[in-house]
Amino acid sequence: MTVLLVSVFGLAVNTTLVAYTATRLLDVRYTLWRLLIVSFVSLGIVQYGLVPVLFEPYGDSGPTPEQAPGAVALLALAFVSAPVVAMIALVVWEAVLPTGAVPPVRNWFKGLRARTRRTRRYLQILAIASRHGLFGLLRGRPFSQGPEQARELRLALDDAGVTFVKLGQILSTRRDLLPPAYIAELAKLQDQAAPIPGTTAAALVEAAVGAPVGEVFARFDPEPMAAASIAQVHSAVLHGGQAVVVKVRRPGAAQAVERDLDIIERLAHLLDRHTGWGRSMDVLGLAAGFATALREEVDFTVEARNLAQVAVAHDRRRSAVRVPRPYPDLSDDGVLVMERLSGVPLATAGPVLAGRDLEPGPLAAALLREMLDEVMIDGIFHADPHPGNLLLLDDDRLGLIDFGSVGRLDRELRASLQLILAAVDKQDGPALADAFIGVSTRPDELDQAAFERALGAFMARHLMAGTAPDLRMFTELFRIIAKYRIAIPPELAAVFRALATLEGCLTAIDPGFDLVGQARRAGEEYAEQHLRPAAVKDLIAEEAADLLPVLRKLPRRLDRLAAAAEAGRLTANFRLFSRAEDRRAITGWLHQTLLTVLAAATGVMSAMLIGIETGPALTEDIGLYQFIGLTLLLIASIMALRVLADIFTKRDRT
Repeated sequence: MTVLLVSVFGLAVNTTLVAYTATRLLDVRYTLWRLLIVSFVSLGIVQYGLVPVLFEPYGDSGPTPEQAPGAVALLALAFVSAPVVAMIALVVWEAVLPTGAVPPVRNWFKGLRARTRRTRRYLQILAIASRHGLFGLLRGRPFSQGPEQARELRLALDDAGVTFVKLGQILSTRRDLLPPAYIAELAKLQDQAAPIPGTTAAALVEAAVGAPVGEVFARFDPEPMAAASIAQVHSAVLHGGQAVVVKVRRPGAAQAVERDLDIIERLAHLLDRHTGWGRSMDVLGLAAGFATALREEVDFTVEARNLAQVAVAHDRRRSAVRVPRPYPDLSDDGVLVMERLSGVPLATAGPVLAGRDLEPGPLAAALLREMLDEVMIDGIFHADPHPGNLLLLDDDRLGLIDFGSVGRLDRELRASLQLILAAVDKQDGPALADAFIGVSTRPDELDQAAFERALGAFMARHLMAGTAPDLRMFTELFRIIAKYRIAIPPELAAVFRALATLEGCLTAIDPGFDLVGQARRAGEEYAEQHLRPAAVKDLIAEEAADLLPVLRKLPRRLDRLAAAAEAGRLTANFRLFSRAEDRRAITGWLHQTLLTVLAAATGVMSAMLIGIETGPALTEDIGLYQFIGLTLLLIASIMALRVLADIFTKRDRT
């Protein structure tokens, strides 16, 4: 019992010393369970390893009275080294398994059921990938150019469910990332599901509106018009006679999406760490953008807000393209009630166009102009204008639906986009390169001349007179931008993706549609609008309003400068490290350098002293110089450990 109490007391004392020295000397705070483990290990090493080795010369009988002072010094040195051994273990542990890499023990049991479901789903996804022969992609094998692997990828995404089907549909628009065979296969993915019962849908609607269905709607069709994996759509009529559609989210869809998004983000980190193609495709950014878009799509309040904003913008410029008006008082995050637009999807509108004697060219031009107006004038645009979201209405006008995903551009980005379009119109490679660099973070090692030549060659191939643009134009532009590491803002990237998606719809309406020519004419009109007297007047008024506060303060500042110059007190201050972050970084580097030099010098001194065999004797086996050398070696070890602790624990901050 006494031995146990002594051991516990020794462990407590050692843990306290380790905690104090690690905090003060290493400038690091560790968790209690980690301190306990390294304290226990260090005590065991000292008690059962170091002490027996040091006392082996004394034999079984122990030190004589004459040897007692030296033995006591050795014993003290051995047990003082216990915290040092523990700190060495802490630094090694931090290098192998950094703090925070493993969740705290108290969190292991929280959400155990959710973690179990996630693990089961994760294993299910991996099993699907293995069944379709896609495990090689996870191990770093590049994409095969043949159609077999593309087909297996489509089937695997289809088997994995709603979230992965949505991911495949997004990837089918990224011609800058995937080979053509994959684009063609992923475009076949269909988001369909068995409908939920009408009584369930009606109950969800009643919970959203806070009243029975019969009190809100004169008619509510329990049979859905269409059913997908996230939501289904019912037709209804309000008591005022307005025809509406009711979009109802499937029960459990939001939870399933969140669970799968967590898996997709984990897979993205895995692919980014272990595969070259994952890093080149920026799978982390792709997963983050997809997660944001899908979360917005699941939350119907986002779509209602988007519809209201787009409707206001359309009314302001008197657009001929219609968008449905939402009914916010009848909607929530799981139910959306909006105006019903009567028409047919453009994807199947070919016979209707022929039957109404409508020319496809003007219709395609109106659709392109609407998208450009949304981008250049409104600053809010439909981010997914595929044929299923475009309608030919009964009055021969166009309609846009499904605003779950929209893009937004502020005034500065719209001006930058105008510079890009102007450079394209002039086929000016250097101006186009400057416009792209102006909206991005310039890479440190950008070969601007090569970038300008690549853009010039791109425009010569795809934008010369008589050249019909196609999907390869957008694909090549994306590849050039990615090759030179130009980080285009996500908002502008969304514009290019939307135009690439729209291009397929325009050519489906009119195979001979001149996209470049129409875009140039629209760009010329935007430039003329900015040069009109009213537009110039508004611009001058806006700039004057911005400059007015500065102009008011300018006379007083000039007067103070003149007075200071006249009195000989005019000075200029220049601070090399004006930001606190820079000063802290430089100070940290100096501290690490100084500690490294001191540790090295102390270590050399300790080695020299340990090697001296003459001088005063502390014991029969250890001289005074050797004891001082061992002490200096202990100090050198502590300083070296401090440097290593800084490197391992603060590398993220650096």
